[in-house]
Amino acid sequence: MKKLNIGCGKRNFGDEWLHIDGGDFTHLDHNNIFDFPYEELDLIYASHLIEYFDRQEVLPLLKYWKTKLKPGGILRIAVPNFVAWCDLYKETNDISLVLGPLYGKWPMKNKIIYHKTAYDESSLSEVLSLAGFSNVRFWDWREVDHGKFDDHSQSYYPHMDKTEGRLMSLNMEAENVV
Repeated sequence: MKKLNIGCGKRNFGDEWLHIDGGDFTHLDHNNIFDFPYEELDLIYASHLIEYFDRQEVLPLLKYWKTKLKPGGILRIAVPNFVAWCDLYKETNDISLVLGPLYGKWPMKNKIIYHKTAYDESSLSEVLSLAGFSNVRFWDWREVDHGKFDDHSQSYYPHMDKTEGRLMSLNMEAENVV
């Protein structure tokens, strides 16, 4: 199975995966998420990445990734769940809890990148459909092979309380039906 982790950062999913990120980590196979040499992929996974691009940028990006998947291949996405973070703010009235996840920043080589948009179930489903994907659905990190690696798809409030806490990541996948 050919699997690609895009925007992996420091997370190395092992030799069964290809890794792409704009950073300079030793496990990376490539650095450009907009142009890479891999074809006929079974799975493309991007955890908490597409929110760094505005809606006009993300649609061509998702369409490009679709061309890299084989027919029936899966695009698996995780993003901060806008509704969950808004609900938390309404419950706590503590803006400090939501600023980072919704307006996050990340050092990328010699610059800082910021979240440019947010998604709820409807808007993420829509952008995946507009990119040409079908069978949009939720996925559970406990039921996928890469779920053994802790990443932002397992974001919980309270932090790391994966038993009693609330999942704060919106995890959806879609199929490349040709």
